[in-house]
Amino acid sequence: MKQLLMGDHAVSRAVGLAKVDFIAAYPITPQTLIVEELSEMVARGDIKTQYVKVESEHTALAACMGASMAGVRTFTATASQGLLLMHEILHWSAGARTPIVMVNVNRAIAPPWNLWSEQTDSLSQRDTGWLQFYCENNQDVLDTTLQAFKIAEQTLVPAMLVLDAFILSHTTEPVDVPEQAEADAFLPPYQPRHMLDTNDPKAFGSITGAEDYFELKRLRHDSMIDVIQVAADVDAEYQQRFGRSHGLIRPYRCDDAELVIVTSGTTSSTARVAVDAMRGAGKAVGMINIRLFRPFPGELLAAAIGGAPKVAVVDRNLSVGLGGIFAQELRASLYGHDKQPEIFGFVTGLGGGDITPDSVTAMAEHALAEKAPADHAPIWWK
Repeated sequence: MKQLLMGDHAVSRAVGLAKVDFIAAYPITPQTLIVEELSEMVARGDIKTQYVKVESEHTALAACMGASMAGVRTFTATASQGLLLMHEILHWSAGARTPIVMVNVNRAIAPPWNLWSEQTDSLSQRDTGWLQFYCENNQDVLDTTLQAFKIAEQTLVPAMLVLDAFILSHTTEPVDVPEQAEADAFLPPYQPRHMLDTNDPKAFGSITGAEDYFELKRLRHDSMIDVIQVAADVDAEYQQRFGRSHGLIRPYRCDDAELVIVTSGTTSSTARVAVDAMRGAGKAVGMINIRLFRPFPGELLAAAIGGAPKVAVVDRNLSVGLGGIFAQELRASLYGHDKQPEIFGFVTGLGGGDITPDSVTAMAEHALAEKAPADHAPIWWK
């Protein structure tokens, strides 16, 4: 069934199809439309969900953690300063192995105040132990929300779904929405492996010594790495059932490329237009959209880049004092590979600045013209 949906409402539809048992809601622009729509769905009786209005984002995630530990499917949404307020509970919920799904609508971090799209909010949480998926369009948003519940519940790793503020959240696109029976067949009810039970009491969150602490961290890391195969399998099953696959990464025209552009989110659609134009002008340029950022799909990226001697990473984010985050992660991942390309890290679009086909083309032409980036410093591009 095809519907015209904003990105935020694509999330709400998917959460309804997932038959989530518990939603904790606290509004913040630009994700408020998600929890508003869900509240209306609950009020109409469209979904049978415990909907709890809380006093802060910190409490929203804490409530989801408690509900998940009690054995039910949980969801919340946030953005920007709200995600930062959750930081402590991001660590707690990941360490407790609670398979919560949360949507973060990328918004720049204050100060100064800014409501528009930038990825620094989610990427600054990259070491908390949450999965991170970056969506390109509203169909990707709906499909990945459903997939995220299945992946999180199979691996006991919480999942963060990320979409660009306003570019997706408030923009309407046609979206294929599965029927409820189809969604149920893909995502059956959550069957918890560990839960709070007064008839079978256990200890949760106890203090440990160094030996047990070390082992628990190692096991969490192993589970995160396992996600790469689990997510690929879930995406393959989704394609079999619904005819759509988004992949963990999405290479485009990379086979003979002299330069590969690496993007994420909505910038990927823009970059494809630029790649087609440059190919038409006889320039061997390809691109890769990174959908899964945590765990980082380094080996998949190395294989997709292949023998390309240059890579241009378009980062709509900033690690202050270092540079663009995707570029730095890619450099670290490819270090030591036999065919290690020169990586040009472009920082652009901060605070909602426009990224256009022309600007992507200009960045690509800069990388093609230069032998190597200067000291791996970020290239500031406006």
